[in-house]
Amino acid sequence: MIKALLTIDDIASRNTPAIVDYLAEKGIPAIMFAWGENVEKYFDNAVYALKSGIVVGNHSYSHPQFSELSFEECVNEIEKCEAVLDRLYQEAGVERRYRPFRFPYGNKGGENKEALQKYLRENGFDKVDDTRIPFKSWKEMGLDQDIDTFWTFDFMEWNIREGSGFTKDDVMARIHYIDPETNEGLLVDGTEHLLLLHAHDETEELVPEYYKLFLEEILANGVEFIEPKFIKTGDGSLSLRKR
Repeated sequence: MIKALLTIDDIASRNTPAIVDYLAEKGIPAIMFAWGENVEKYFDNAVYALKSGIVVGNHSYSHPQFSELSFEECVNEIEKCEAVLDRLYQEAGVERRYRPFRFPYGNKGGENKEALQKYLRENGFDKVDDTRIPFKSWKEMGLDQDIDTFWTFDFMEWNIREGSGFTKDDVMARIHYIDPETNEGLLVDGTEHLLLLHAHDETEELVPEYYKLFLEEILANGVEFIEPKFIKTGDGSLSLRKR
């Protein structure tokens, strides 16, 4: 059996409600990470996601490369998005029980990485439970210790753009690829994954309902989606919290 937690970056977008409806239809739970500026642009669509039971986490306000910012600028990006999310949850009438965070581009801040991890830990952000991810590289990279939410598999569908040469067939090839040396891949039996997809209208224009296409493919290949669980870190201790 292959288990996976779905995460979707960069909401809100025009296609966010359609993605949410599809997930509800299929019974697929997810965490959506909010790009603050996009939430302000498509606020009602983000409210719709919350009211539909999606956990919405922080993905910064303007989606910068954190390694190009000072520590103070990084914190400002996080806290500015926090203010947007607090307003969003209040407007939706949904209790904000969990506060996961994902760095844009997976860029953890360069020389400020450890200071940012300390900031996330001390300011009540929640670590997504990754204790059953089996890949050796996960621990070698220290991802099991980091508070932010990384991923084991990126569909890379965000690369589908005019002139990029990257197509839906390339995404399908990624889904089925298994590294011959490490035997690591999405469709390896007995593994558990954190999946990364994006809510991008630009992808939608080129491949309508792309999220259905790719999620249906992995469903057909035995992937079972799981509910998010969180490890609370704000009090200095680690405790598992179910959604």
